[in-house]
Amino acid sequence: MNTHLTLNVTPRAQTGRSASRRLRKVNRIPAILYGKHANPEKLSVEVPEFVRLIKSVAGRAVLIELQRQDKPDRALSFLQEVQRDPLTDRYLHVDLHEVKADEKFEIRVAVRVVGESFGVKNQSGVLETPTQQVRIRCLPKDLPPVIEVDVTELKIGDTLHVGELKAVAGVEFLDNKNQPVVSCVEPVEEIVAAVAQVAAPVEGAAAAPAAAGATPAAGDAKAAAPAAGDAKAGAAPAKGDAKAAAAPAKGDAKAPAAPPAKK
Repeated sequence: MNTHLTLNVTPRAQTGRSASRRLRKVNRIPAILYGKHANPEKLSVEVPEFVRLIKSVAGRAVLIELQRQDKPDRALSFLQEVQRDPLTDRYLHVDLHEVKADEKFEIRVAVRVVGESFGVKNQSGVLETPTQQVRIRCLPKDLPPVIEVDVTELKIGDTLHVGELKAVAGVEFLDNKNQPVVSCVEPVEEIVAAVAQVAAPVEGAAAAPAAAGATPAAGDAKAAAPAAGDAKAGAAPAKGDAKAAAAPAKGDAKAPAAPPAKK
């Protein structure tokens, strides 16, 4: 099922950061091959050859035959990890995992969506793939390049889980069966609009009582104006009474004082 690619590698004796930097200066990438049945082998590979390999792999799960200069037999392996410089994008290190033709091994394989979802085609839905890779176990001869997921029947609100993936001969899926792989959902714009439509009446309903409650309160405040007027009205007579009371008092004081003066 799987096509093998070939990679020429060279053993390296020195290790450490300084040795790795020296390798990169001569356009080589430090690498390591490890597996269950042998000690790790320190290797190096030419940058141009590795770039050609990466382009051939193209994100698939592919077995790689390592042609070593110091050994006549080829080691069967797959790319476990590729480290790159985040600034320069240069390849820094390559990890290769050795496998045996007659032994099952575990590997992560990319998910590839095939078909046109009913929800996308007829309901303006959007596909989401929360699981980009699935973990499987198989023999090298049964390794699929990708795991194809047919989404033709997916409608908005539907989700395909690991347990619902189509069976592949010789392949065992290791992830949780309830793990979502692909979902068909509503577009974000429609979800936001729907939330806004639902939220608007609630906000209006909440605002109405508050506003209604606020109006009488304001009215009461305004109604308090007459009370203030009453206070003023009450104050005026009080002042008038005070003046009226004061006037007679002063008059009374002057009236008794006049007769004695005439005498």
